[in-house]
Amino acid sequence: MKDSADTRLGRAMAPLSAAHPGQSGAYPLARGADAFVARLVLAEGAERSLDVQYYIWRNDTTGRILLDHLVRAADRGVRVRLLIDDLGTAADDTHLLLIDQHPNIQVRLFNPIAARRARMLGTVAEFGRVNRRMHNKSLTADAQATIVGGRNIADEYFEAKSDLDFADLDVLAVGPVVQQVSDSFDLYWNSPAAIPISALVSKRMTDVEVSRSRAALADYGESQRASTYAEALRNSTLAKELQAGELTFFWGEAEALYDDPAKITQAPEDQTTHLLPRLGQITNSTQSELLIVSPYFVPGKVGVEYFQKMRARGVHVVVLTNSLAATDVAAVHAGYRRYRRALLESGVEIYEVKPTARRPDDDAKRAGSRSGLAGSSRASLHAKVFTFDRRALFVGSLNLDPRSVALNTEIGLVFASPELASQVATEAMNAVAGSTYRLELVPPGPATSRRIEWVEQENGQELRHSNEPGASVWRRFQVWLMSLLPIESQL
Repeated sequence: MKDSADTRLGRAMAPLSAAHPGQSGAYPLARGADAFVARLVLAEGAERSLDVQYYIWRNDTTGRILLDHLVRAADRGVRVRLLIDDLGTAADDTHLLLIDQHPNIQVRLFNPIAARRARMLGTVAEFGRVNRRMHNKSLTADAQATIVGGRNIADEYFEAKSDLDFADLDVLAVGPVVQQVSDSFDLYWNSPAAIPISALVSKRMTDVEVSRSRAALADYGESQRASTYAEALRNSTLAKELQAGELTFFWGEAEALYDDPAKITQAPEDQTTHLLPRLGQITNSTQSELLIVSPYFVPGKVGVEYFQKMRARGVHVVVLTNSLAATDVAAVHAGYRRYRRALLESGVEIYEVKPTARRPDDDAKRAGSRSGLAGSSRASLHAKVFTFDRRALFVGSLNLDPRSVALNTEIGLVFASPELASQVATEAMNAVAGSTYRLELVPPGPATSRRIEWVEQENGQELRHSNEPGASVWRRFQVWLMSLLPIESQL
């Protein structure tokens, strides 16, 4: 919506934009609670439109609370457009139909399975088509503010699940880049692959069913207001900064990079619709340091050769990814493991996140790490961040693996902000010491060949592991077996 300058958000952004002409502002959302608060704030503040695009949206605590806020916005007259990936979410059609029947809410599914009552069979029957998914993640209010990053809508992304925490990073952005994200949403919304839920399912809910569903959603939202999680949201770093009027953006030139939705209909090797070539131009200009944070990292032979060339011209290349014990997708680790030795031999530094990374203590919570690397009782890295010479950074949904690069669609924001890029890179590297294993090639011994060791710091002591630490023999065997299968193009 280009006529939203007179909205509450538009008026709030006007003096900031005037002070930074032509630039966009970015506020990093590393802590899960802060990231969720930001989404609620945009939903509550919207007056004209909410454009919401996600790969996964679960019907759990955070999913229902945010959905309740979207419905409340629609009740105020806000136009809400919800675009979700059909296979990634596997949402209940009846639930979506109930939401869609609100006069101010439209729900579309991206690349949906035709067989709604036999989804598994439909997936197998149409595998070539439904294997291509929309992995984008964004929420935009009044075309004035947007949140883009790696988080889906589920408890594990927002510190609302005690046994699992996906360490992630989003950015709250304002300024000209927001219109680019809005244009991206419109492109996907109007794509032939975005099908209205009402066109897929002929059933229509009765007014009584709609009223009951709406009441249940509202009641659930009210019941959560006194919960421990709601208290954590009220005490989040972002909530405090918003209340004090102290939210400080990093300013600089910015660009939204996104795949064309037509990517899912084209051959994987056809890059005319891909964001990667544009990101490659930025990477090619990197002179001194490239930091890659990618939970699913499968560089392939082409990627290994690319990083070898970067090392040959003196670029310090650092990769931060999941260990076998921390990853939630063992098959991806099977693809990644075959390239570690070649990368290490070329001088690439590799760090793997431990599954035991702890939540920061109360002091660290108040300080508010921006790196997105602080974990919980069982942590798994999910952030997708690249920094270039600590002068610019990319934050988005793109993993460096064949699926993100060639099969699924992705989005991300590039910010030319040395202050922000340096801060994110510095905090990422500071988190490395206690939360990761450093991979190291050990010289061959009298009876052994050169091998990889995993080095960690524990209570001031250096510990070395000759096998993937924290993973059982059975899990290591499974990954080894999967590494023999010709599945890399699907990872």
